[in-house]
Amino acid sequence: MAVITVVGSGMMGSAMSYPARDNGHEVRLAGTPLDREIIAEAEKTGFHKNLKRRLPDGIKYFQIEDLEKALEGADLLIGGVSSFGVDWFSETILPVIPESLPVLSITKGMWETPEGDLISYPRLYQSRLGNKKLSLNAVGGPCTSYELADRDPTGICFCGGDIALLRKFKSWFETSYYHISLSTDVTGVECAVAMKNAYALAVSLAVGLAEKRENETGKVHYNSQACLFGQSVREMRRILALCGGLDENIVFGAGDLYVTIFGGRTRLIGTLLGRGLSFDKAMEALKGVTLESVVIAKRTASAIRKQIARRKARAEDFPLLLHIDDIISRNAPVDIPWEKFESETVDHLKDML
Repeated sequence: MAVITVVGSGMMGSAMSYPARDNGHEVRLAGTPLDREIIAEAEKTGFHKNLKRRLPDGIKYFQIEDLEKALEGADLLIGGVSSFGVDWFSETILPVIPESLPVLSITKGMWETPEGDLISYPRLYQSRLGNKKLSLNAVGGPCTSYELADRDPTGICFCGGDIALLRKFKSWFETSYYHISLSTDVTGVECAVAMKNAYALAVSLAVGLAEKRENETGKVHYNSQACLFGQSVREMRRILALCGGLDENIVFGAGDLYVTIFGGRTRLIGTLLGRGLSFDKAMEALKGVTLESVVIAKRTASAIRKQIARRKARAEDFPLLLHIDDIISRNAPVDIPWEKFESETVDHLKDML
């Protein structure tokens, strides 16, 4: 039996307790300073107020002040913070854990360097640790927290530098519903899944456009969504290549994109923009809602614009991303550049046969 400590009792961090407990491991769920009510209620009733589900029996709960006790004898630390908690996690948690304790981060996103490069959170964490060396690993792929809690089958990827360690993690978490691929290409996996939020917003524009055109809430047209989905994957592959990731890992990003466009906050903001609301008006309508998709879209577009300026990328290769950036950064109206998605492919090898 392994002892698994989760720091960050949000929806996905808490959902990781289901496969862990189903496999008989000890799970300690420690909240951040923002999770006090979640921990208090779960400890009292076993119910997670945001996930809206009963958590598995046997979990031990800790407020942040009891972190030291939650870490005693732990075999694995799961970083369960959102992308908004990256600074807190790197400044408060990582410096106090022993080098012998491996980390598995569920935080999706990339960090932009001043030069315009996009790096994974594990790489960012290591850069902030100085001479301290930790085993920093991550999870990527299509998996919503509530469906994981419902034990709906999914396939994700654990990535890190030590394949033997990843295999150990896999043995701890794999179940009949939680299927785990492994990769030592941390950049590729993390880059692929990070982009899904920005492009899910883009695909969701088609929902709002259909509702506006038909004057009917809930009306959708799948042709336009499919076209935007295809262009999204095309641009995601190009960003993946710029980051130096393996092309095969695009499957995790594409899967994550698929699951994200079917609901949630990202779909909602895209739909509102497609209906004709300006970005400022859409954000006003969603006041109080945390939107990682907006942050990730801005960050990705900023990095790509810098790479375009350095002539390491071409603007014509990212028409959808740059249009999304114009909408959210410059309050531009939605005017999807459909014609820029068109392409020509000539099979020179076939001509030679």
